[in-house]
Amino acid sequence: MKRRNTPTKEAVLAVLSKSGKALSQDSIEKEIDIAINRATIYRVLNRFCDDGVIHKIVAEDGKQYFALTKKSDKKTLENQHLHFNCVKCKGIECLNVEINFSIPEGYLVENVNCILTGVCKECLKAKK
Repeated sequence: MKRRNTPTKEAVLAVLSKSGKALSQDSIEKEIDIAINRATIYRVLNRFCDDGVIHKIVAEDGKQYFALTKKSDKKTLENQHLHFNCVKCKGIECLNVEINFSIPEGYLVENVNCILTGVCKECLKAKK
């Protein structure tokens, strides 16, 4: 079913596209330049996740972040990738590295959430 395009959806997508990194719902709300209710933003984010437009990353502290999904015809684990959480700038970004793992027979993996923690390349450059 094709969903209706709304100013809220356009605003959320614009913020995520401009950022290039994963953002929390609070960060997205601060960046949107039109008046939108917090619950509406959250509903839009969850709908985008359901539709495969964005994906959700749950950080070590339990906070949720959202990032644009890479274009893929397959809605399988092949589109799963690593994420990097910077301890300096607190940013979370998608790394273009596929996750490879094996599990014992008899299990079905439906989701993978892998986050590496450390200092991102931008913060390392600024340190020098």
